[in-house]
Amino acid sequence: MNLIIFTTILLLGFTTYYFGRKKALLIQNTNTRLTALPKFYGYYLAIWCSIPAFIIFALWSIFEPTIVKLLVLTDYSNQGYLSDELNLIYEKTKSLARGLYSGEVTVFLEDSTAKYQNLKSIAQNSKVVVILSIIIASTLFAYKKISNNTRTREPVEKFLNAVLFTSSLAAILTTLGIVFSLIFETIRFFSVIPFFDFIFGTHWYPAKTFVRDASAEVDPEMYKDAFGSVPLFAGTFFIAFIAMCVAIPIGLLSGIYLSEYASKRVRKYAKPLIEILAGIPTVVYGFFAALTVGPFLREIGINLGLEVSSESALAAGGVMGIMIIPFISSLSDDVITSVPQSLRDGSYAMGATKSETIKKVIFPAALPGIVGSILLGVSRAIGETMIVVMASGLAANLTFNPLESTSTITAQIVVILIGDQQFGDPKTQAAFALGMTLFLVTLCLNVFA
Repeated sequence: MNLIIFTTILLLGFTTYYFGRKKALLIQNTNTRLTALPKFYGYYLAIWCSIPAFIIFALWSIFEPTIVKLLVLTDYSNQGYLSDELNLIYEKTKSLARGLYSGEVTVFLEDSTAKYQNLKSIAQNSKVVVILSIIIASTLFAYKKISNNTRTREPVEKFLNAVLFTSSLAAILTTLGIVFSLIFETIRFFSVIPFFDFIFGTHWYPAKTFVRDASAEVDPEMYKDAFGSVPLFAGTFFIAFIAMCVAIPIGLLSGIYLSEYASKRVRKYAKPLIEILAGIPTVVYGFFAALTVGPFLREIGINLGLEVSSESALAAGGVMGIMIIPFISSLSDDVITSVPQSLRDGSYAMGATKSETIKKVIFPAALPGIVGSILLGVSRAIGETMIVVMASGLAANLTFNPLESTSTITAQIVVILIGDQQFGDPKTQAAFALGMTLFLVTLCLNVFA
C-alpha cells in the first residue's frame, strides 16, 4: 500500500507540472505578461501537489507503527508484564497476523491479532483519505494562484534553497551522529580501561576478557595487557606504507605521462582503463591478494630460502597499492593538466626541454594538488578493511617484517563485532575506541589534504 501511495503522489506531481506549464501558456496566449517562465508555473503546481502529501506520508509512516503498538498493548498494561515481554507479545501478534506464527495461539493472542489487523486497516484507509484530501486542497490552492498569474519563480527558488540547505544539514547531522555515537561508547570504554594502557600497550588480546563468569565481579587485572593498541597502529601504518610505496610511484608517473606525454588517442583509452581499478569492489582485491598474490609470494620465498607467511603484510599492502593507483593517477593528471599553458610556453621560450619544464616548472606548480592526492590515498589505505581482513591475517603481531602476518585497526573492528556481542562489555566497546581513533586520524589527513 505504501508503495502505491508513494507512486501515486509521484505521478501526480509529474502530471501537475505539465498541467501548470500548459496553464501558463494559456495565460500567455491571452496577451497577459507572465511573471516567470512557464516552467516555473509547472514547478509551483507540482511542488504544492506533491510535497505536502510526501511530508504527511513520511510522518504517518514513521509514527503509525508506534501508535498501533501502543493501542494493541493497552490490553496488557495492567497485567504486570515487563517491557521485553510486551515486545515479545507484539512480535507474536504481528507474526500471527501475517500467517508466520507457528507457536501456541492463545485467546489473548487471537484478540490482539484481530485488534492489530483492525487498527492497521483503519490506519491505511485513513492515510489514503488524508493524503488525497491534502493533494486536492493544496493543488486547488496552487492552481488558483497560477490562474491569478501570481509570482511563481521566487517561491520555487526558495523551496529549492530549502531543499539544498536540508541536504547539507542532513550530511552534517549524519557526521555529528557518527561522532557522538563513537564518543559515548569510547568514554565508557576508557572508564574501564586506562587511556595510556590503550595508547601505549603492546599486547592486543581482548578475547581473554570473556573468559570469566558473567555473574562474578570483574577482576581489573583481567583487563591488563589485553587492549594495547600499539600493534594495531603499527600494522595499520606499516601496511599503508607498503601500499603507498606501490601507489605513489606508479600513480604519479602514470599521471605525468597521461598529462604531458600521451597523445589524445592514448589518453582517451588509457585514463578510463586506469580508473576501472577504482570501480573494482575491495572484496575482489581481497580474493586476489589471498588466493593469488599471497601464495605467489610464499612460493618465491621458499625458492629463495625465506619464510613467508601465507597472509603477509606485503601481499595486503601490494594489492592495496594497486587499488589506490587510480586515485593518485587521476588526481595528479587533473592537477598537472590545470597548470596554465603560459608557464609551459615561458619555459620553452627560455630554451628548457620538456623534461626540464616538467621538473622545474610544472611539478612545483602542481605540487600542492599532488600532495593532496597522496594524502587522500593514505587515508584510503588506512581505512581499508576487506583486503587486510582477507590477506594480512587477524593476529595482532607487533612486527615490521613485511613477510609476516599482522593486523590493522579495521580488521580488529570487524573481528570484535562479528556475531552476538554484549555492548556493555569492554571488548565490544574497544571497537568504538578504535573507530574513534581511526576517525580522528583520517579526518586530520583529509583536512590537511
